[in-house]
Amino acid sequence: MSETFLQMSNITKRFPGVLALSNVSFNLRPGEVHALLGENGAGKSTLMKILSGVYQPDEGEIVFENNKVAFSDPLSAQHAGITIIHQEFNLFPDLTVEENIYIGREFRKNTSWRLDEKSQRQAVIDILAQLNLSISPQTRVADLTVAQQQMVEIAKAISVNAKVLIMDEPTAALTESEIESLFKVTRLLKSRGTGIVYISHRLEELALIADRATVMRDGQFIATVDYETVQISELIAMMVGRDLGNIYPKRPPQTEKVPVLEVKNLQRKEVLNDISFTLHRGEILGLAGLMGAGRTELARAIFGADPIDCGTLTLNGKNIVIKDVADAIRQGISYLTEDRKKEGLALGLSVEENIMLGNYPEFSSRLGNVDEKSCEKTSSELVKALRIKTPHLQQAALNLSGGNQQKIIIARWVCKDTDILIFDEPTRGIDVGAKLEIYELMNRLVAKGKSIIMISSELPEVLGMCDRILVMRGGRITGEVQAQSATQEKIMQYATLED
Repeated sequence: MSETFLQMSNITKRFPGVLALSNVSFNLRPGEVHALLGENGAGKSTLMKILSGVYQPDEGEIVFENNKVAFSDPLSAQHAGITIIHQEFNLFPDLTVEENIYIGREFRKNTSWRLDEKSQRQAVIDILAQLNLSISPQTRVADLTVAQQQMVEIAKAISVNAKVLIMDEPTAALTESEIESLFKVTRLLKSRGTGIVYISHRLEELALIADRATVMRDGQFIATVDYETVQISELIAMMVGRDLGNIYPKRPPQTEKVPVLEVKNLQRKEVLNDISFTLHRGEILGLAGLMGAGRTELARAIFGADPIDCGTLTLNGKNIVIKDVADAIRQGISYLTEDRKKEGLALGLSVEENIMLGNYPEFSSRLGNVDEKSCEKTSSELVKALRIKTPHLQQAALNLSGGNQQKIIIARWVCKDTDILIFDEPTRGIDVGAKLEIYELMNRLVAKGKSIIMISSELPEVLGMCDRILVMRGGRITGEVQAQSATQEKIMQYATLED
């Protein structure tokens, strides 16, 4: 492999009250996939935002292709050949694929203001062909799947002849087949000499694609290693500063099976088909299945977020009707949404305000006066208990890492003290250390008699955390397995079982 063509040396970055990066170094070779690892808040995104011109370093230097560079904005970094694909795509949903790829760089006829639509269209067709992407340049981005939108972002990078491509959690919302397609494109870019920085929390997945890995912790450089010679347990220890042992903490088996929630013949046209199951007190019940199986739709129906056509819900032996979300919460059911940014958080509000959302009535007098001291005390205790990394309670949720944003939502429901918690992809985009903390929290909740329904696309997580696992396909339950006898193969068999 060729010598280093990008070197970041002694990078330091400060924000008000926070030392985000301290003397960090990182290098990249052409034609390699270099994984950038670390817990949420370790400084990975900040380092890459400096490389891509979003931030400027307070100290240190960047040498790219033997030239010292300083990017004042993302456009200057892009002109130099450095492109970043953020976890939240930078696409315009109402524009076409073609318009998104060449926005701001439209083809012109000679020096005229007139668009050269024919040449631009052909350029897009050629790029999409390289990616084996069978979509029309005229398709609206809003009409594409998440995986296709990911490919459009990569197409943009190819269109500017990116020499360095930074990919932030590129597989977080992709299916297994979509991930394999992404990896094929990544290998294609490698073969052309593109250097790829790949940020991900899926360490097993990285073994299929990464050449080297750099580990960061608390804004500092820890080590750079060859991926094929390092053990995942070693990477985890470097990331968290300690050996986590078994990532799935053990808890005593259930001795009693007391029904808490019984769902019978739940139906929603073209979405859910004759769903029946029982959730027991002190149980973690897993919902597994491929994307589109109906797991989230089932959770939303139970929580009152979506209507149902027929079916009954029985809570602690009593039939109930849940008309809406407020109804569900009053009945003691809470829901941790998989889309924390759109549905779970008020990003402009503070950490404390987000934790207290929906909880203010319990902290108010009959006249409606909020006990601000109690709110602050409770929020502070939850931040400490869940190890939410924030400089203070008044920090806007927008400024925290994805893992810490997820913990804020969990803190809200812990504060609400509901008896049934539905966790939809609770560890998506969260680092391994934060995952362990959430697993331990789940165990503490069920030890207190709470019941949890956990939806997860990570089969090792389902197997490691759940007492029972329901498998869904096509909006119906196709199988049920006990955790002791469950295997990934058995779950996948139910998940792909033909009707």
